Amino acid sequence: MEYIKVKSIISSYEENNPWFGTNYKMNIYRGCCHKCIYCDSRSSCYQIIDFDKVRAKGNSTEIIKRELKSKRKKGIVDIGAMSDPYNPFELKLNLTREALKEINNSRFGISLATKSNLVTRDIDILKKIQEHSPVLIKMTITTYDDELCKQIEQRVCVSSKRFEAIKQLSDNGIFVGILLMPILPFINDSVDNIKNIVKKAYDCGAKFIFTYGMGVTLRNNQREYYYQQLNNIFHKNTLVDKYIKTYKENYECSSPNSKTLWKVFVLECERYNILYKMEDIISAYKSKYENCQINWF
Repeated sequence: MEYIKVKSIISSYEENNPWFGTNYKMNIYRGCCHKCIYCDSRSSCYQIIDFDKVRAKGNSTEIIKRELKSKRKKGIVDIGAMSDPYNPFELKLNLTREALKEINNSRFGISLATKSNLVTRDIDILKKIQEHSPVLIKMTITTYDDELCKQIEQRVCVSSKRFEAIKQLSDNGIFVGILLMPILPFINDSVDNIKNIVKKAYDCGAKFIFTYGMGVTLRNNQREYYYQQLNNIFHKNTLVDKYIKTYKENYECSSPNSKTLWKVFVLECERYNILYKMEDIISAYKSKYENCQINWF
């Protein structure tokens, strides 16, 4: 494990960011070893060199403790936007767990995104945070099929394990749901995939599923890596040719079936009473705290 020196980890305060209504951003690790073939964080604009190599931010716990104490406004800290906070090294390093302890001690809220079932290790702390502040866990699931999952998300637990984690979190009263993104054109953009994910989410007690655009975003560096992986995995250049012909250099690459998929997604979510609109999700996980602690935000 390589440690990198940083002076700050937590961003400046932002009033109700439209992405799940958070107020601060924090990444304890840089880079990710999950090997998801589509990851936007590979894009050159983020300037993460050798993205597959995980680096930890040195003295992160001390920096986080100091910065939380210095914040004039309480709020919700968003973790995992750039690098998964539950990479394999976290099992021994416990940097994410220690960060959650500091967030609890300082009485902040937490919004956390991951693809790892290791998040269940920290249910005890998440429950403590939820006693005083909002907690939101977002589990990314792109496919119901474990075999396809092994191909496109190569070094992280399969979808069925993530669903098990959702159930465990939900059974412990944690507000948890799914990030259904990206939808990869010609790969996982099927009606059956959408229906199976929504039904399984309901069975596991997920409170919400959020998706955007029914497609994938591709830009420099990320696009080249993605196309290379498609050739390696599916062993046919025709799939990449199909992407190039359909999308050229477009940033947003929506599935040709996007309208149908969206209609099915909405109908299935409403059928199982699962939240899918951003404003409803934000309202639901914050509501108890806004009613009980008017000055919390």
